[in-house]
Amino acid sequence: MANPYKNWILLNKIPHLGSKKCRQLVEWFGSPQKVLSASAKSLSLVPGLGREAITSIIQGVKNIDINEDLKRIDKLNIRVIGFQDPLYPPSLKTIFDPPFLLYVKGKLKKEESDALAIVGTRRPTTYGKLIARKLARDLAREGVTIVSGMARGIDTAAHQGTLEVGGRTIAVLGSGVNVIYPPENKKLVEEIIKRGAVISEYPLGAEPDAPHFPQRNRIISGLAKGVLVVEAPSRSGALITADFALEQGREVFAIPGNITSPNSQGVNRLIKEGAKLVECTEDILEELNFSSLSKKEKKALDEEIPSLFSEERKVFELLGGEPLHIDSVVSKSGLPASKVGGLLMKLQIKGLARELPGKLFVRDR
Repeated sequence: MANPYKNWILLNKIPHLGSKKCRQLVEWFGSPQKVLSASAKSLSLVPGLGREAITSIIQGVKNIDINEDLKRIDKLNIRVIGFQDPLYPPSLKTIFDPPFLLYVKGKLKKEESDALAIVGTRRPTTYGKLIARKLARDLAREGVTIVSGMARGIDTAAHQGTLEVGGRTIAVLGSGVNVIYPPENKKLVEEIIKRGAVISEYPLGAEPDAPHFPQRNRIISGLAKGVLVVEAPSRSGALITADFALEQGREVFAIPGNITSPNSQGVNRLIKEGAKLVECTEDILEELNFSSLSKKEKKALDEEIPSLFSEERKVFELLGGEPLHIDSVVSKSGLPASKVGGLLMKLQIKGLARELPGKLFVRDR
């Protein structure tokens, strides 16, 4: 059986076109098949289509072999969604330059309306990662889909936090969906596919080239009702996503940061320019009016804190988002140092605390 998207895939791989020209061509001729079978003379009648693009189409039909792509799509269970497909996300149709084609691993819901993008620097502070994970967890518990870009740092923390409570998350890649970048996120990708989707507009095998990342940011913001920037220096891809959000009529939120930290320069500037300052999830939920989950749905998503003995709870409640030295835990708890060490170990085993270098501890939930 022929792949119904064979011609879409071929057109998407032709150089010198891009999403905008591909969409224009399909709208002009009626289908990718008619575009690919058109003569040079017919193509020259398309407004704005230059000689280079016309030559590229004619040569691409002759020279580009997509049989390997079709085999991989079938083997890896990849779904191909064109911009005319009923499953194409409605929110993306409203943005400037929506992607011509999406390669999807996992599942996109037909109506992915309650979504928030969480983005930030690839080199976050410990505080930034903890905040991204916590907010993603709390929002996911309310039924909000978390969208991000799978990059190191804040993006990864946002995906992880969502998955920790069984929430739904979408990762938008700057490479083909079969090219995992960064490579250490291979296991994370597998988990996201189970609970959401990994998507890309780039053909299979496309490498994570630098120009791809700012371009994919329009999809991250386009899929969401708003964008939350957790940490970002003055020159950051997260700020590009925020700019796209403003152009698309989405809300922009920012976590205020330490004024002495380079990672705060971008987010603090966003707040100066009108981004909504966020101190808790309610600041986002109230602004975007997300649909509330039923009690049954919320219970299914929520992960209750395991039962703690009194001394375990005492130590747990001392921990927060800021790293706390073990000596401070001993001092504030009034418990012997030998006992505190054991209690901290138990909290780590239960996934409630994490040790950082230098005998520092933070809450992990």
